Amino acid sequence: MTHARVLVVDDEPALARALAINLRAQGWEVVTASDGASALRAAAQKHPDVVLLDLGLPDMDGTEVIAGLRGWTEVPIVVLSARQHGEDKVEALDLGADDYVTKPFAMNELMARLRAAVRRGAAHAGDEEPVVVVGDLRIDLARKRVLRSGTAGGDGGGGGAEEEVRLTPTEWEFLEVLTRHLGRLVTREQLLREVWGPGYESEGHYLRVYAAQLRRKLEADPAAPRHLITSPGLGYTLEP
Repeated sequence: MTHARVLVVDDEPALARALAINLRAQGWEVVTASDGASALRAAAQKHPDVVLLDLGLPDMDGTEVIAGLRGWTEVPIVVLSARQHGEDKVEALDLGADDYVTKPFAMNELMARLRAAVRRGAAHAGDEEPVVVVGDLRIDLARKRVLRSGTAGGDGGGGGAEEEVRLTPTEWEFLEVLTRHLGRLVTREQLLREVWGPGYESEGHYLRVYAAQLRRKLEADPAAPRHLITSPGLGYTLEP
């Protein structure tokens, strides 16, 4: 295996450092992240060939990271966890993880599983780009921008110039979280935690303000939104 890129997601600095040293010694290119939000950003920006994911992260559960990744990418995910319960393994695999390695582990076994995951991923990888289509919008997660089709119809036969929709950094963060969970409800608490940070989970008025701003910029009829849907008291869903 030469020059495959692995995203290591683990909040234990010593373990993350040891993994990075061992992986680089075996010819891997290593990107690291210590929490779920930075892991999702790194996946969109760095295009790893495989993700090595610890489930116990400080800002969100690793299963939320799996769900977020599977909203737009089929990158192989190998879960690395101290959790011994069978239900944790089943949940991770059901959400789209490709393999599950329990701590403590043998480094040579982990390397073999990563290589196998990359081979499986390469077998059906196309020119996958982190671009999500929502109606007449193309949301580019890597370049952090939204493009609107120049044609009136949303079912996209192409044609017509695209124009960029200008978003503020906070509007983008809000939209990015929803996009990573396309078609699934994102709770108010999760949105506040991911966009504004821990300690903001009770600031629900922030969500109302920014949801309204996004609808004005993205929806054909902001008063009757088709894509950015509110579930009162629960959260928000971005519908394709």
